[in-house]
Amino acid sequence: MKVNMKISFIGGGNMAAALISGLAGKFTAAADIHVVDPNPAMLEKLAQQFGVATSSEIDAMVTGSDVIVLAVKPQQMRNVASHLRPHLAAQLVLSIAAGIRAPDLSRWLAGHAAIVRCMPNTPALIGRGITGMVALPGVSPAQRDAANGIMLAVGSTVWLDDETQIDAVTAVSGSGPAYVFYFIEAMQQAAQELGLSAEQGNQLAIATFVGASQLAAQSTEPVAVLRERVTSKGGTTYAALASMDASGIKDGIIRAVKAAAARGRELGEELGRD
Repeated sequence: MKVNMKISFIGGGNMAAALISGLAGKFTAAADIHVVDPNPAMLEKLAQQFGVATSSEIDAMVTGSDVIVLAVKPQQMRNVASHLRPHLAAQLVLSIAAGIRAPDLSRWLAGHAAIVRCMPNTPALIGRGITGMVALPGVSPAQRDAANGIMLAVGSTVWLDDETQIDAVTAVSGSGPAYVFYFIEAMQQAAQELGLSAEQGNQLAIATFVGASQLAAQSTEPVAVLRERVTSKGGTTYAALASMDASGIKDGIIRAVKAAAARGRELGEELGRD
């Protein structure tokens, strides 16, 4: 549903562009979207592509926004917050920066309470992302709905009860596309070592991931059941999975995801430290 809402983006990189693509003319008018970025070439591209307003620094258009989306690198957030503070009133602040905890951001924004922290992933670039979201207590129901509507522009959303769960979301879905790409790379390499061309291996591996993912998404049965149906005892799939079990692949993946979550917690502490 299209709404009359003014949205300012601080940062105009890939994730901001993906969100703008899903929002402009659909969720709100392109003219009501404002992008702040120091890169003039990036601003010109966004203005031409989407018809949004742009500026090189935080200005009165940010002050008049209903929602401010912080789409800058985590290392830049503290400095951006210092420039944003004078322009804040009751706006909803949406942060999509990895590692920046909402209470730390609130502190840098002089106690601003209407903050939603989001953890999207890169499939958002094609409108197929998933975003973990958590709101500070100062976020109103209407603001929560607005935040949800904005992130739905690039995929689906999962709301969390506790911000500590964001580290798990980061580990599973935020970093998750890299795990999938890693597995696809391995399948492509195996295909070539078995005599297929690079193009054939690429086509087979990617199509298999896409098809299996869609089957899992559309099925009402657990993925374990779907796996078992492909695995005839003594067959080719059984041989492959037995080899993976012998190599500890499943345990290795679980350890890897937990390592990502631990690093997420560490980053939050490092970036939020005064």
